Amino acid sequence: MKTCAITGHRGVLGSSFIKNNPDIKYLKFKGDLSKKKDIHNFIKQNSFDFFLHFGAIVPTYKVKNNFNYAKKVNYDSTINIVKEIKKKKVNVWFFFSSSSHVYGFSDKKIKETNKIKPINSYGKLKALSEISIKKILKNSKVKFCIGRIFSFTHKNQHKSFFVPSVFKGNAKEISTYRDFIDVRDICSLIRTLMNKEKTGIFNIASGKKINLLKIFSIIKKKKIRNINNPQNNKFADINKIKSLGWKPKYNIYDILKSFKKK
Repeated sequence: MKTCAITGHRGVLGSSFIKNNPDIKYLKFKGDLSKKKDIHNFIKQNSFDFFLHFGAIVPTYKVKNNFNYAKKVNYDSTINIVKEIKKKKVNVWFFFSSSSHVYGFSDKKIKETNKIKPINSYGKLKALSEISIKKILKNSKVKFCIGRIFSFTHKNQHKSFFVPSVFKGNAKEISTYRDFIDVRDICSLIRTLMNKEKTGIFNIASGKKINLLKIFSIIKKKKIRNINNPQNNKFADINKIKSLGWKPKYNIYDILKSFKKK
C-alpha cells in the first residue's frame, strides 16, 4: 500500500479526499503550518510516496485581514515543505493545491498557459508558492504537480462563500460567470493525477460556466432578472485534464443537492 502524507486533512478538500480514497495509507500532519520546526519534524520522521499539500487559510477576507499570518501558513509553509522533501533525496510525488485566483478575469475559457494575474492577496500567495515550487524542485527527484482549482462549494464551507451565503439568506445578487466543480470530482481528478504521477500545471474545473444569478435562482426557486453583460468572469479550459481520460461526473444541480442532505 502506498503512503500519502497530507496537510489540511480536516479541511473540506483534505477530509473529502480521505473519505473518497480510503484505500490509501495516510500520514496526517497535525502540527502548526506556521512553524518551520513542526514541518521539519513531520517530514524527517516519516516515509511517504506522495505528499498532498491542502493546508491553507482559504477565505479571502481572512487572508486580507491578517496577511502576515496568512503568508506564514499559505506561502512560507509551502517553501518549508518542498525544501524538506527535497532534502530527503527520495522519489516523491508532490501535489500543491493552488487556485483559479492566480488568474485574472476573462470572457474566454482560461488555459493553463494564460498569463498569471492574481486578483487578490490569496491568489498572490498561491502564485508566489507556484513560482517557488518550480524553482526549488527543479532538477530534483521530487515530481511536482500543481492543481489550479476553480470554484467549488460544500455544506461545511464558511458562510462567506457564495453558495452557503445564499442558503443563509445573506448573499448579494451578482451577475458573473464561474466554473463550479463538485468536490467529489476534484478528489477523483487528483487521484488520477496521483496514479499517473503527472507533473506540471492542471486546471481543476468542470469546464462549464454558470452565472451566479442562475445559482441564486435555483436555490431561492424564483425568477431572476435578465442576465446581461456578466462582469469579472472566470471559467476554465479543461482540455488538458480531459486528455488524461478524465471527465467530471457531477453538475451544479448535484452540487446543490448535497446541501439539502446536511
